[in-house]
Amino acid sequence: MKPLLLLLCVFFTLQAAAQTTLSGTVKDAKSRPVAGASVSLKDSYDGATTDSTGSFSFTTSERGAHLLTVSAIGYKTGEKQLNLAGSQAPIAIVLKEAITELSAVVISAGSFEASDRKKGTVLSAIDIATTASGEGDVTGALKTLPGAQQVGESEGLFVRGGTAAETKTFIDGTLVNNFFFSSVPNVAQRSRFSPFIFKGTVFSTGGYSALYGQALSSALILESIDLPEETSATVGISAIGLSGGYQQLAKNKKWSWGGNYSYSDLRPAFAVIKQRQDFFKMPIFHNADANFRIKTSATGMLKYYGYFNWSDLGFTTNSLDTLGFNDLFRLRNENTYHNLSYREVLGHGWKVNIGTSFTYNRDTAVMALANGKQQEVLVQGMEYKNMGWNNRSRFFNSKLVFEKKLRGLSALRMGAEYNRSEEEPQFTLYNGDKLGGAITDGLTAAFAEADMYLTNNLAAKMGARAEHSSLLQRTNWAPRLSLAYKVGTNGQASLAYGQFYQNPETRYLNGPSSLLFAKATHYIAQYQRIASDRTLRLEVFYKDYDNLVKTRTEQTRGMAISNGGFGYAKGFEAFWRDKKTVRNLDYWISYSFLDTKRDFLDYPTSIQPNFAARHTASVVMKRFVTAWKTGFNAAYNFSSPRPFFFIAPNGAGHTKFVDRGETPPYHNVSFSLNYLPNLGKANAQKFTVLVLSVSNVFGFDQEYGRRYSFNGQRFEPILPPSRRFIFIGAFISFGVDRSQEVINSNL
Repeated sequence: MKPLLLLLCVFFTLQAAAQTTLSGTVKDAKSRPVAGASVSLKDSYDGATTDSTGSFSFTTSERGAHLLTVSAIGYKTGEKQLNLAGSQAPIAIVLKEAITELSAVVISAGSFEASDRKKGTVLSAIDIATTASGEGDVTGALKTLPGAQQVGESEGLFVRGGTAAETKTFIDGTLVNNFFFSSVPNVAQRSRFSPFIFKGTVFSTGGYSALYGQALSSALILESIDLPEETSATVGISAIGLSGGYQQLAKNKKWSWGGNYSYSDLRPAFAVIKQRQDFFKMPIFHNADANFRIKTSATGMLKYYGYFNWSDLGFTTNSLDTLGFNDLFRLRNENTYHNLSYREVLGHGWKVNIGTSFTYNRDTAVMALANGKQQEVLVQGMEYKNMGWNNRSRFFNSKLVFEKKLRGLSALRMGAEYNRSEEEPQFTLYNGDKLGGAITDGLTAAFAEADMYLTNNLAAKMGARAEHSSLLQRTNWAPRLSLAYKVGTNGQASLAYGQFYQNPETRYLNGPSSLLFAKATHYIAQYQRIASDRTLRLEVFYKDYDNLVKTRTEQTRGMAISNGGFGYAKGFEAFWRDKKTVRNLDYWISYSFLDTKRDFLDYPTSIQPNFAARHTASVVMKRFVTAWKTGFNAAYNFSSPRPFFFIAPNGAGHTKFVDRGETPPYHNVSFSLNYLPNLGKANAQKFTVLVLSVSNVFGFDQEYGRRYSFNGQRFEPILPPSRRFIFIGAFISFGVDRSQEVINSNL
């Protein structure tokens, strides 16, 4: 027995002597301990987990060269080569932070993103469609965000002191022309496209990516949906029209096709809601669209979307130039838009996006003096009031973007773009004489941009864009830079700088002077915090304008004479969204302060433009009551007074103010109800929404400025077509039940 005990003692002594104790600490790059890190020898079962101080200790019987691996959530795996041959000194491991989409800072200065797949989302897609004051219009909902103006007499997005023409829209990467219905005097027009065809929206109020150009102030970037969830059909019935659609999804869910048609006739609505215009041709709209989508591979997608529209309207208003007569306006519009896009992962970290679009638009308008029977008449001395306008335009855009994924979330994008525009404006005077001529431009662009994620806390976007216009015979080069730094757990600070160029509007290109690109330089600083269903954004900006178009002397009235215009816009914006404080209530508040002046067009001096207010604000509230199957939505919009003025030649080759003042403050309260009668039915294959919406519920007096006689001596306020508007409709979807989606999104 004693020899056996002695042998066992010798064995365990030798075994203990053969074991090595490994100990040390695991810290991050800022010397902070990493708790819960897994430490082990590769290809062995020996290891340990770090404690709250980042310390670890374990023993191993392994000998020779081995690799020590350390892993922890949020960090890159660390490795250290060891030679196990006896006692080991304490080991110090430093882990580098892993850059991931969930924890990395988001570059967001100057932009609001609305999509269902990004953590920086401020508004979801369904928010855009159901904002009470938006009336189902993409841009109507965006007017509740900071930076956008409450302009009601003209279509478009007026952003941070910029004109509507300074905001451009892109669908699936390519530029969209005629995004809004054609202009009608002193009446704002809606955007042409339904919000339900888009899955993502980025509203950039400044400092946007180098992938986009030809927009001095703002970019609205829309991404269309891919494959539908299921085969489905939709039917819509309202007081002003009918609509229907069908989407067919293949059984293998690799392709789909579909189409929609809607007919709108405003006669029933205008019979109940009196309009300030006297319509002799009630507005009629025919809209149709078609699409197909093909999943070309596990990572590839080919998408086509086509849109067709035909509309007709005509009305008269009392004439300020010829008392006792009316100003007649009639407009027929034909518009078609086609977009084809393709994306694919090429391998080795490369992706490609290809897009092309084509737009054809024809406006046929008549402007004339009319008698009380709405018949055209010629009045001596006022013959200039009678003319016809026929404008045909074709726009072609193509874009190629390559993207290379670098380490972590870092990426490099580069590509080229070509945009060709052909416009044929033609005026027919009262005596049959015709004026006008074709205007053609080919704009070629090249761009490059890099997203550089140095850590989860620090990221940069650096890019540049170059453009050449065949019409202007000019080339520009525009650098752009954005930085973002994480502040605390849920906050971040961002900076953005960029130069932006844009061709002069077509109506100024037939003047006597050779023009340049207009230029704007943006400077933006932002703080954003998103946590616990609450979002806070604070932003300050400065925008410097140069080379703006100047028009109008006594000899060249209305024509561009130079690029001598200039201006600035600066201000402060705040946005707060809260889904948590009040149970079952989702609301957001936005406020903008804008200080802007510009000297452009026929302005006699540098002044605040008539489309810009110093203060704008919105409050939007949403609540869905499940027991009642009803969503309640309300919105309040405010704008401080805007200037109005009439400018005329002063007889010395310059201009002067004939009249000048300010509008009253703008107030608007809108309300909508969304009732889901079939909510809660098991295995429902039909989803119905009944909608009631009312704009300007309290009937506030809303004035957008003044319209003037030719000499400016007579005027009257520009008012909305009606004091309020009421919409009642029912929308039925067969095949896809979206009840739970509606509830979760707080419709």
